[in-house]
Amino acid sequence: MNYQYYEYDSNDNQTSGQEPNYGGDFNPYRDPIKPKKPKKERPFLKTLGKTVAIALVFGLVSGCVFQSVNYFASKTLGTSSSSSSTTATTLTSNDGSVGSTATSTAVTITDVSDIVDNVMPAIVQVTNMSIVEYRSWFGQNYEQKSESAGSGIIISQDDNYLYIATNNHVVEGASTLTITFCDDQAVEAEIQGTDANTDLAVVKVKLSDISEDTLNNIKVATLGSSDDIKVGESAVVIGNALGYGQSVTTGVISALERDVTFENTDGSTITQQLLQTDAAVNPGNSGGALLNMNGEVIGVVSAKYSDTDVEGMGYAIPISTASEVIESLMNGEAVSSEEEETETTGNGAYLGIAGVDLDSQTAYQYNMPTGVYVAQVVSGSGSEEAGIVKGDVITAFNDTEITSMAELQELLAECNPGDTVNVSIAQASNNYAITTVQVTLGTQES
Repeated sequence: MNYQYYEYDSNDNQTSGQEPNYGGDFNPYRDPIKPKKPKKERPFLKTLGKTVAIALVFGLVSGCVFQSVNYFASKTLGTSSSSSSTTATTLTSNDGSVGSTATSTAVTITDVSDIVDNVMPAIVQVTNMSIVEYRSWFGQNYEQKSESAGSGIIISQDDNYLYIATNNHVVEGASTLTITFCDDQAVEAEIQGTDANTDLAVVKVKLSDISEDTLNNIKVATLGSSDDIKVGESAVVIGNALGYGQSVTTGVISALERDVTFENTDGSTITQQLLQTDAAVNPGNSGGALLNMNGEVIGVVSAKYSDTDVEGMGYAIPISTASEVIESLMNGEAVSSEEEETETTGNGAYLGIAGVDLDSQTAYQYNMPTGVYVAQVVSGSGSEEAGIVKGDVITAFNDTEITSMAELQELLAECNPGDTVNVSIAQASNNYAITTVQVTLGTQES
């Protein structure tokens, strides 16, 4: 067997020589060292890399040159760097004679707790216990006690009495009146004066009937002015909604001098100019306070003009109109008023409804037709017999379109009691589809 010998130095590296060197380290089992393979040349990849590098450098240089040319051109020629040679008109630009809207300084108010803390002690609950006469199925009449709830505003006091303003319809027909203060203490009250034409009333409570603790808790409300109110101003309503106790709702002033027609118990109808608000107004809020953001009373709320079929339409008697009447009633003086505008005009023809003007703005807001909104239908009247109900909108009278109670009254003045007229109504129960009904006009006493 032939062996191949290798020489190794002291670091175990092979040395040259063919002859065996017995003086070195001999290891017949060591594998021979294989020579390293030379690296293959790849000329294509080198060429590709050079090409990409050159392209990147070229693109960078070209971009810089292009931007530089545009910059110096715009500086030299005074033109825009935009690709378009015509100056574009942008939104909100205004170079003409029409003025631009001013930026509002109004602040959205979400916290009215300080107003409530200050004013709530001046708001009371009014409970009316009255005797109502009913007719049985057998034609017999009988009487039964009836309880209704409303609100009131403490407006003044003297040496003997505390005076509270409210609505006439809140205290009407009362056999007993109970006032509940903010601390839930209740005392009896008596009517000082009422005025059906303005739907205002004043009741009084003896100071001697009020405990010392309650006197320390209650306050007299601060009256403001409704003359300078603007549509869109924030507003707060505080009252005895649904008879559950005092509650607070917020909103804005929706309209000013809104013509609203209502019916008195004798069948006559009165038209007043009221404040409209979208702050929620419910039964029991009548006689409560409509407040501005200073916590001042700017209106006496009346739920009599509100309707649950339409949301966001509450009304209040402007305080600038009401204050003179309230002061007269408080002092026991007769209320002097201008000649009343009633639905019964001309020859006394009587349609038998109480209505509210529904102008185009309000109609559009609530997706209703323009005309006269029926706020109430008199029981036994020709309108009731013809099927007109609360919530309907009268759009035409004897084929003449109407948009207000004033127009309706003018047309009624041309009629006589007993006449049969055509009344076009948009029915609330039928998505305000318009139909025409025939109404036999009555008289005020009917």
